[in-house]
Amino acid sequence: MNVPHVLVIGGGVAGASVAHFASRLGARVTVVDAGLHAASGVPSALVNPVRGQSGAVDARAVEGLRLTWQLVEMLESAGHATPHGRTGVLRPVPDERARGRFERNLPSELPHSWLHPEDVPVPLAPGWDHALWLPEGGWLDGAAFTAGLVAASGSEVVRARAVRRNARSVTLEDGKVLTGDAVVWCGGSVGASWAGEEATHRAGTLLTLDRTVTSVPVSFGAYLTPAAVGGVLGATFEAPTSTWERPLLPLRSLGWLLSKADALTDLSGARVVGRWSGTRLSGLTVGQETDGVWRLSGLGSKGFLLGPLLARHMAGDVMRGLGM
Repeated sequence: MNVPHVLVIGGGVAGASVAHFASRLGARVTVVDAGLHAASGVPSALVNPVRGQSGAVDARAVEGLRLTWQLVEMLESAGHATPHGRTGVLRPVPDERARGRFERNLPSELPHSWLHPEDVPVPLAPGWDHALWLPEGGWLDGAAFTAGLVAASGSEVVRARAVRRNARSVTLEDGKVLTGDAVVWCGGSVGASWAGEEATHRAGTLLTLDRTVTSVPVSFGAYLTPAAVGGVLGATFEAPTSTWERPLLPLRSLGWLLSKADALTDLSGARVVGRWSGTRLSGLTVGQETDGVWRLSGLGSKGFLLGPLLARHMAGDVMRGLGM
């Protein structure tokens, strides 16, 4: 039996996850990745099932959360270092009204508890009425996670920009054509702009800190979390744009971000030693398009929560479509 060949465009969390699961199902995989401005390369990403200031919980969040941690364990066991902390996530909320919004969204199958601000595992700044504790949450190094998945999959990696695609081939910028049995497009913000697609792009920044300010991630409006080295303070906060733009950090945004951090906890003694900026593509698209190309993109801020789960489903659909 011939081994099916799957071409995956994009090496972020979506593409890396598709490559991993397709290879486990018996495919030979080639990942085409330009390696530019990948939002999945974030130095410390929250693995957090309760999203935003409304406390929204995706119906797939619990399953996705647990699969991501399973993959981290697999990578570590296979020798692919993946800095992470399965430490829990703390979500302080300012008042009863906000707590009510959160509680309406919390599914019974998601382990959680409400803490008084005096009983939380890390100090909070004054002004918080309640804190939601999510013991199965945490953080991970996005770049290490995605690189580990690609390496573990045994995929061939082609560092190039894909300029055209159809159901069985990918044309590179230098004119070379790669052929396979299926094509999966997992391009993010930059890839969508290169393709001239209408989309919503959201930029944000992480400030890298010389030390860990909190031993567990703390998030409301912005987030503070440990990292492989030191810690980070970050948020996605710039106004959405219709095309990808090189991420910047205007002075007003820097002030806003630091004020959000001060509202979470005491930053005294921590120094900013660098920054990482990236742009996410919003508007989730999952499935096979009319031209036969499979697509998984637009994960937004849920990349490390839902990306691997959706990729596992898609890899199965692709392989079934190939008769496997």
